[in-house]
Amino acid sequence: MQGVPAQFVDAFDAAEFRQPAHRRGIELYRAHIVRHAFEPHTHEAYGLGAIESGVERFRYRGSDHLAPPDSLVLMNPDVLHTGRAETEGGWRYRMIYVDPDVADEITGEAGWWFDQAVQHDPLRARRITARLDGLWRAREPLDFDSQLHALLGEFRDHARIPRRARDEPAHRFDRVIDYLRAHLAERITLDELAVIAGLSPFHFLRRFRAQYHVTPQQMLMALRLYQAKRLLAAGAAPAGIAADTGLTDQAHLTRAFSRRYGITPARYQKQIRG
Repeated sequence: MQGVPAQFVDAFDAAEFRQPAHRRGIELYRAHIVRHAFEPHTHEAYGLGAIESGVERFRYRGSDHLAPPDSLVLMNPDVLHTGRAETEGGWRYRMIYVDPDVADEITGEAGWWFDQAVQHDPLRARRITARLDGLWRAREPLDFDSQLHALLGEFRDHARIPRRARDEPAHRFDRVIDYLRAHLAERITLDELAVIAGLSPFHFLRRFRAQYHVTPQQMLMALRLYQAKRLLAAGAAPAGIAADTGLTDQAHLTRAFSRRYGITPARYQKQIRG
């Protein structure tokens, strides 16, 4: 497997990404991680996949989860999460990241939501692994899209519709998240965010942590790195991306990106653009 970042401690750690040229909002990922520990990050998309071997431990929505072999990983959009190996030999897995609006279009159902981040479903997990491998190898757009539809169908039994109340009034922190996204390159204060939320600064901090299980700073960094990921996929130069997303310099971008996605920005861009 190619795509081993230079900063990985273990020579067996590897991560690869691929995006289909014809279908926006889709990213494929496969990896074997032994010693690398992913810092809190987001994909702002459904993260759906299966564990092939080994056990992953990750923190998600305030709780630790273990994903053993032949289990499904079911992550909702906009939820920060971590990841590290629980077993000595690491864990091997495949994922697909699907933007929510794209998932709605493919499935014909709006608002999928997964209550459980991990489901032990051996037969389905093996089918999903095979389907993800088929998507990775697909080169014809029609073949890819047909397999993509079938893949999402495999997850349907575990989805709740609608579980996430998207039709309810926006949560008070939606405006805060929008503000963070719009000001990634700026220095943001706790007081600014508290005013947007209509709370006192530390009351806001407590409520924000209770809602997202991370601090506003951790959320800001995750959003910065996700935007950097999008800019890299679009072909932007890493040096410019660092400035545009509020990171100190290209070295800061490389360190922060690698800790969250397990690969250097240059390698990620080469894989996606190649």
